[in-house]
Formats: sequence, structure tokens, C-alpha cells
Amino acid sequence: MPVVLISGPYRLFFYSDEGTEPVHVHVEREGKEAKFWMQPLRLASAEGFGAAEVRRIERIVTQHKQAIIRRWHEHFES
Repeated sequence: MPVVLISGPYRLFFYSDEGTEPVHVHVEREGKEAKFWMQPLRLASAEGFGAAEVRRIERIVTQHKQAIIRRWHEHFES
């Protein structure tokens, strides 16, 4: 489970067995988890997070979108 970024309380990561899916990132905090598709950027799912927190997480994902995509390709295409 490669960690892409830690931002405040959020851990952004990939599950290593999901390389056949489109590029996405999971975001976890205290047992809550969200998943964002990267191209185009959109929320796939959010379990336990409220709407305001999802928006905050989406800003983090947006800010680091290019790095997330690059790390995805490095991990799954190597």
C-alpha cells in the first residue's frame, strides 16, 4: 500500500492490487476513507467524512493531482 502523501491528518495512498482500475487515490483519516478518480478529478466514494471535510480533501487532492498521477504510473507501470 504505497503512501503518496501525508497532509495534516490525511494519508493519500494506493492499494497495490488496483492497477487495472483508472488512476485514483484513496484518502484515509481515523478509519474514514474516500476515493478520488483523477482523470477527470471527481469523488468516487466517501465513507465517514462529512461534506465539508470531503471538500477540504478534494482541495488537497487537486493541489497534488499531477504528483499523484506521476506516482501512480511509477508504481503500476514499473
